[in-house]
Amino acid sequence: MFVEPSVGSHKSSDRKGQIEVICGSMFSGKTEELIRRLHRARIARQKVEIFKPAVDKRYHEMEVVSHNENSIRSTPVNFAEDILLLSGDCDVVGIDEVQFFDDQIVIVAQKLANQGKRVIMAGLDMDFEGKPFEPMPRLMAIAEYVDKVHAICMKCGDLAAFSFRLSDSKQKVMLGEKESYEARCRKCFYEDRT
Repeated sequence: MFVEPSVGSHKSSDRKGQIEVICGSMFSGKTEELIRRLHRARIARQKVEIFKPAVDKRYHEMEVVSHNENSIRSTPVNFAEDILLLSGDCDVVGIDEVQFFDDQIVIVAQKLANQGKRVIMAGLDMDFEGKPFEPMPRLMAIAEYVDKVHAICMKCGDLAAFSFRLSDSKQKVMLGEKESYEARCRKCFYEDRT
C-alpha cells in the first residue's frame, strides 16, 4: 500500500529518493492519480517538475491532462535523457505516459531517485494485446511503490485491467481515446480477441 512520504523542508543531501509507479489500463485514472500526488507535493512547498512524451498531443501540447480534464503544466520531451537535463534541483519529478519513452527511462528514473528525488511515473502496464508494455515491467521491478489502478469494463461493468483496441491496427503505439480503445475485464477482453 502506498504511503505518501513525509513532507517538509529537507536539505537536498538529506532527501531519500524513491520511485513510484502508477499503472493500469486506459481510463483507469493513472494520470488523475499522478496529478493528485503532484498537487499534494506542491502544497507541501516542494519543487515539482513534470514531463510527458512530446509525441502525446491528444489533449494539450504542454499539459498533462486526465480523461476527467484535470490538468497540470508539463514539459514535453523527445527522449528520456532530456528529463535528467531539465529536472534541475527539484524535489519531485512527475512523468506521464511512461510507456511511450525509450528504454533509457529506466536508467533516468534510477539516476533521479539516486539524486534524492521522488520520481512519480504513470503509464500503461499492458499493450492492446494484453502483453507487458515495456519499459513498464522493469520500472515496476525497481520501484519502491507500485499502484495498479482499474477502470470499469465498458462491456459488462466489472473491474477492467485491459485496454481493448477497437480497430484492426497491429501498430504497437497508436495514440487514441474513446474512439480507439475501451477498458475491458479479462473475460470480455479475450472473448472479443478470438
